[in-house]
Amino acid sequence: MTVSESAKIAKKASVLLASCTTEEKNDALKEIAIELAKRKEDIINANKIDLKRSLEEGVAEPLLKRLNFDEKKLKETIDGIYALISLEDPVGKTLLARQLDEGLELYKVSCPIGVIGVIFESRPDALVQISTLCLKSGNSVLLKGGYEARNTNGILAEIIAKATREKDIPEGWIHLLETRTDVNEMLKLDEYVDLIIPRGSNEFVRYIMDNSRIPVLGHAGGICHCYIHEDADLNMAIRIVADSKTQYVAVCNAVETLLVHENIAEAFLPVLKHELDKRGVVIIGCDKTRKFITAMEASEEDWKTEYLDLKLSVKVVKSISEAVDHINMYGSHHTDSIVAKSKEAASFFMNMVDSANVFWNCSTRFSDGYRYGFGAEVGISTTKIHARGPVGLDGMVIYKYKLIGSGHIVDDYASKRKSFSHVDLVKKSPV
Repeated sequence: MTVSESAKIAKKASVLLASCTTEEKNDALKEIAIELAKRKEDIINANKIDLKRSLEEGVAEPLLKRLNFDEKKLKETIDGIYALISLEDPVGKTLLARQLDEGLELYKVSCPIGVIGVIFESRPDALVQISTLCLKSGNSVLLKGGYEARNTNGILAEIIAKATREKDIPEGWIHLLETRTDVNEMLKLDEYVDLIIPRGSNEFVRYIMDNSRIPVLGHAGGICHCYIHEDADLNMAIRIVADSKTQYVAVCNAVETLLVHENIAEAFLPVLKHELDKRGVVIIGCDKTRKFITAMEASEEDWKTEYLDLKLSVKVVKSISEAVDHINMYGSHHTDSIVAKSKEAASFFMNMVDSANVFWNCSTRFSDGYRYGFGAEVGISTTKIHARGPVGLDGMVIYKYKLIGSGHIVDDYASKRKSFSHVDLVKKSPV
């Protein structure tokens, strides 16, 4: 089947899927969870094949970590599906109810986007998260995972499609693409595909935007920062930086650059280095940093680099304003955190940093759909369209206006025989 044929089928299925009830969608999600648990051995064996081949091909260590889909990961993924089931259905919510005139009522109601194309990295759990979020929100989906995970992704997509067919979800709502050529073909299909969500580097997201007329919800790279203000609790700062960098390095919300106020650099940096040395982190520092600790010399390129590894760029800054300017210049607008006692400093940082997620006194690793209570996420949007930050169910829907009248015509209002009242109603569902 060609990509065009798959997209056409997905479009037809999306119309039917949009009318499925919450109960029907939740029942199908439960069936997916059950079938994933039943097929545990098959899934893990497929993943072992992907891991072995990738290791032989010299795939980088961070990618191998993302690729791994063992029993623990599978359990976490299944738990995520049950969490998703418990969430409110985002479809059919009345967002606005207004009486334009007597007997003429306007409703703004949430609805699925339609067909979503998602291109994601070598994380098999991402396939399950993305597809189940699409199902719950009533969207068809075209999936393109990393080539390294092709066996694992193949069996996961097969299980999900089969489980939903058995629960009478419209067939053809989910399709798995296989090659880069398939992706390039999908980018041309604005007749059928309503939104593209690419997860990857800034360059990759830019390529997608430059080569498609389809709207793109960009998930660019994660060049995340942590700024240690001059009044920070140093013990707290050590814990937050260590967690942000090392809790799981191969993810987009791991911190890549640390900014330290010059007034505490001498006291803070040696203690930090001692802690990070124990965790195997290589520090790459500016000239001022290297006055206080031993570190590799940082270049301009380091401030622009997403390491996804046990490496951390460190820069000493003169002020919070310099820290903010650095983040807005070099960051990817993903997640940035300040450690400070001062509420005024925190407020300035959180208002001035132009990122989808801004934190005060906590790890950048909290930037995640599951941790936000969204069930999961299709990605973290660093763009400024209808969804920003971790994109969960609410980011998977749009809305339509429903106007209900009783023979009303515009000429009555244009001629002043009637006038609008524009009275907001207590929110209720239209017919």
